[in-house]
Amino acid sequence: MLWTPLLFLAFMATISIASMDKQTYIIHMDKTKITASNHIQGNTKPWYELMIDSMYEILSQDEEISPLELLYIYNTTISGFAAQLSTKQVQSLKKLNGFLSATPDEMLSLHITHTPQFLGLQHGKGLWHAPKLASDVIIGIVDTGIWPEHVSFKDSSISQVPSRWKGTCEEGTNFSLSNCNQKLIGARAFYKGYESIVGRINETVEYRSPRDFQGHGTHTASTATGNLVHDASFFGMAKGLASGMSYTSRVAVYKACWRLGCTNADILKAIDSAVGDGVDVLSLSLGGISRPYYSDNIAIASFGAIQNGIFVSCSAGNSGPYSSTVSNAAPWIMTVAASYIDRSFPTTVKLGNGKSFEGSSLYTGKRTKQLPLVYARTAGGPGAQFCIDGSLLPKLVNGAIVVCEEGLNSRMEKGEQVKKAGGAGMLLLNAEIHGEELLADPHIFPATSLGASAGKAIKNYVRLKKTPTASILFKGTVYGKVAPVMAAFSSRGPSLVGRDVIKPDVTAPGVNILAAWPPKSSPALLKNDKRSVLFNIISGTSMSCPHVSGLAALLKSVHKDWSPAAIKSALMTTAYVLDSKRAPIADVSSNSSGAATPFAFGSGHVDPQSASDPGLIYDITSEDYLNYLCSLKYTSSQIALLSRGNFTCPNNAFLQPGDLNYLSFAVLLDKNGSSTSVTYKRTVTNVGTRMSTYVVQVDEPNGVSVTVEPKSLKFENLGEKLSYNVRFNALGGPKFSTNFSFGSLIWISEFYTVRSPIAITWQ
Repeated sequence: MLWTPLLFLAFMATISIASMDKQTYIIHMDKTKITASNHIQGNTKPWYELMIDSMYEILSQDEEISPLELLYIYNTTISGFAAQLSTKQVQSLKKLNGFLSATPDEMLSLHITHTPQFLGLQHGKGLWHAPKLASDVIIGIVDTGIWPEHVSFKDSSISQVPSRWKGTCEEGTNFSLSNCNQKLIGARAFYKGYESIVGRINETVEYRSPRDFQGHGTHTASTATGNLVHDASFFGMAKGLASGMSYTSRVAVYKACWRLGCTNADILKAIDSAVGDGVDVLSLSLGGISRPYYSDNIAIASFGAIQNGIFVSCSAGNSGPYSSTVSNAAPWIMTVAASYIDRSFPTTVKLGNGKSFEGSSLYTGKRTKQLPLVYARTAGGPGAQFCIDGSLLPKLVNGAIVVCEEGLNSRMEKGEQVKKAGGAGMLLLNAEIHGEELLADPHIFPATSLGASAGKAIKNYVRLKKTPTASILFKGTVYGKVAPVMAAFSSRGPSLVGRDVIKPDVTAPGVNILAAWPPKSSPALLKNDKRSVLFNIISGTSMSCPHVSGLAALLKSVHKDWSPAAIKSALMTTAYVLDSKRAPIADVSSNSSGAATPFAFGSGHVDPQSASDPGLIYDITSEDYLNYLCSLKYTSSQIALLSRGNFTCPNNAFLQPGDLNYLSFAVLLDKNGSSTSVTYKRTVTNVGTRMSTYVVQVDEPNGVSVTVEPKSLKFENLGEKLSYNVRFNALGGPKFSTNFSFGSLIWISEFYTVRSPIAITWQ
């Protein structure tokens, strides 16, 4: 659902879409078996035509089975199709030669300026130096579409579209071929899966075309690759130079998300089309619940993209700070968490007893007077503490500031209810689990968010004081806040699916991010909000993901021969774990001890300038990933879903998940075993200086001894590969107070520091 707290900070959810008779299924096929059997018969048709012929032949044998309703054929990143099928039809299709699996479609959620400067990107320098800003890198955005006329996507002073580009612009509601240009080089919409669930899209309230109505897609696209725009702001707030991370790159949009969400069928077709069109980077700010990789359609399609040399970046999800909520956790995906930057939009709430609290808001009006303060029973009936529809009584609320607790309805909807009842302002209090999170919302009247500790004090004040009062002062835009800090909403590891890989991978700016917005969509996305803006400020891992997508495009323009894994490695080994005061990056959630862990930020916060020259990289091939799946004891049919049928696990090979050449170390050890140990192998490639020596430095996790052999690596050439082994030995002794302990392994040379996080899970 798009209308969620914090716009798109929705908890990851999947929605069952089964109907009584038919529903949409995604059918995965092993095309090698289809082509092999028909080659013997001398048939030269493409595999998918042979598949369709076979399908109709099987289904026609039963007169009781209704005709097949085919939605999509997938031919690039996966092999198969999506169709409306009855249970009986699915059973019949299992007779097809090459049939692998049938999974019901589901609805997934979206994960919803100053950041280039915060990331160290400067115009005319480093990665933003003109010779390095290649304009032939293409970023594909799978989202809610785009507002093509926006200044962020104009094509002035940009060269011709690369000749390798195979994409197109599709016409539809208020969208024509002329809406594309040499910046926005592709725009397509996929809605067959969505319409098979909710019915035909109502074109009076939503564009049945690549045009964006929700704003989410326009925001993410401009974050990744929007043009340089001077004096961009939200009603004067956050004013400055707005820019995408890779502002000279081209953009192609694949609209697969609609008012009520995104279906797997449409997402898969969007990814399949993007890879076939020729994108270099794929950005997906969406996701669902974690599943084994062989049943995770985004993981399967993303693997197909990686096999084609395409970097895939996905949002980690907004279900934090709860443990093991991370989404998009396949090791070939760059999984991005969200954190604060040093810009804030502070408010001061002053109570009648003289106590003051800092909050956050995008309201641009004047401060309030000292006004009556009401909450729960003093504001209305049942549900008044959450300010839900119909709970507030105008006779109690009129002219007062209303205290609203987080939960049940969206943050913006609470403000709408308060204003509707005659309230003069709102204090929106965090749930305890979200701690001191301070998110800035585009309120339509005087309102501010407050942390959990302030919330407790305010509620106690209202309960104990006969005539409580409060005022709100709005301070505008302030810079210099300690950053980065991990957002409470950002989903956390460890992954329930792959505990042998630390997820998320990195964190990037994702809180209160200014980026492009459709002028016909109000910033609050409320019917009563009649404002129009060109730039809006929203939060979510949806916002951090396109930052990393844009940075990957920058690295691709500098290192054209780097694989997706190499780019990922460079961004991860150079990430930093200290804030602007040189203290460990903090976590604002209430269940944190203060410092964030690798299960919150992965390897740390991205540092693009350092990533452009990382010294060493940990490269991974498609075959390496498939061997990793073998080590997970996947069956041949399960692996075929990703390999597309052309891979067999090696015989008599000792494979363990921890040997995947991933740069981080996720280690499972027995809490009660004093002699438990594991040894993993890693291989690094020299991309720094030709003659170089690296010495290892280890920060051992609590309860573990770490031995590295050899302790130094001496390189004589660029591109040279050297390997090392790491042994993790449980020391035993007293019981641990936690199930996890953390450390790091760092290779240090004269010019480079190459860091790998270590996460120990005690079983």
